[in-house]
Amino acid sequence: MLTIFSTCKPFRGHFAIIQRNAITSWTLLRPKPEIILFGDEEGVAEICQELGLRHVPEIARNEFGTPLLNDLFEKAQRLASYDVLCYVNADIILMSDFIEAVKRVTTWRERFLMVGRRWDLDLTEPIAFADSGWEDSLRAQALRANAPRPVSWIDYFVFPKGLFGDIPPFAIGRTTYDNWLIWKALALNIPVVDVSPAVIVVHQNHGYSHVPNGERGVWQGEEAQRNFRLAGGWTRCCTIADATHCFDGSVVRLNLTIERLRRKKEMFLRWLIDVTRPIRHKLGIRKAP
Repeated sequence: MLTIFSTCKPFRGHFAIIQRNAITSWTLLRPKPEIILFGDEEGVAEICQELGLRHVPEIARNEFGTPLLNDLFEKAQRLASYDVLCYVNADIILMSDFIEAVKRVTTWRERFLMVGRRWDLDLTEPIAFADSGWEDSLRAQALRANAPRPVSWIDYFVFPKGLFGDIPPFAIGRTTYDNWLIWKALALNIPVVDVSPAVIVVHQNHGYSHVPNGERGVWQGEEAQRNFRLAGGWTRCCTIADATHCFDGSVVRLNLTIERLRRKKEMFLRWLIDVTRPIRHKLGIRKAP
């Protein structure tokens, strides 16, 4: 039914715990998905062998050693055994509400992009997956923590094979590429479905010691700036609020939320500022200091 693919950081320390938590949760989805992990980072081959996953060590990287999105998506779409794929970050825990949403959206349309918000949670220990109530317990913890991230942070993408063709060589794990993927689907007139009202996916909080200059490097470093240029600027940086449809657990319907209307207003005003800038400069009208 579904092929999940991802890349991982080296399985060391806290990252070893949270990545094992995330990937194990994927293996427990039913119907059981195909899972492909790309890259030769420490521990990836071992967890693939242990959990019976497909391992593809080869992936293109930039000069910093960061995996590139275009190669990842090309290889995943070519190698996937199923017609529906999911790219998800390796610190994201998926549960049964996620797979139910996939079922509903795939029966609604053949071509689509499914996305949703994540809920942040501090987890420092392995999850007791042998406990039949682990999902209910984890979902309750996420709701108590009450830390859904903004609509500009997108950690999973479900789509039919072949939807994404030419993708710029974005650095994975830096900014903008996730926003560009939503823009690309919209530019192709593909419906984008926000399943946030019906699905809780858990992001396990972590540090950024793996990135030069830490969290600042993720948002403002050279790779982040390059990603923004590759995307083509802010007009191609869409968010979950730009979704054309939403799934509330029962039906897929048009997205007529206040948040989307605000987003449309924001994009229009930004566009207006850009297109009138030459005229305003000629008239000597400039932004106040």
